[in-house]
Amino acid sequence: MSTVPKRFEILVVPAHVDDRGAASVEDSAVRAAVVEATGEVGNSGYPRYAGHGIVADIDPETRTVEAILLDGRELDYGLTALVLDGREH
Repeated sequence: MSTVPKRFEILVVPAHVDDRGAASVEDSAVRAAVVEATGEVGNSGYPRYAGHGIVADIDPETRTVEAILLDGRELDYGLTALVLDGREH
């Protein structure tokens, strides 16, 4: 059984950007935040993380954002949430 990471950095980036040229994913982000484990499990069945106006359910094994709210609202179409480089912070 694996342990649940205590925090992740999440980036919200435009989904339509295929070629960023020399720009990194971090430079393309419209929002970034470090979120910390709340000790709860979200409706998605994955651990819940929160911080800086973001609440997200993240699969700790694949580092996939399974559900997310930004300032209490669903993510706008055309945006996607990523865990930075699949690493925990």
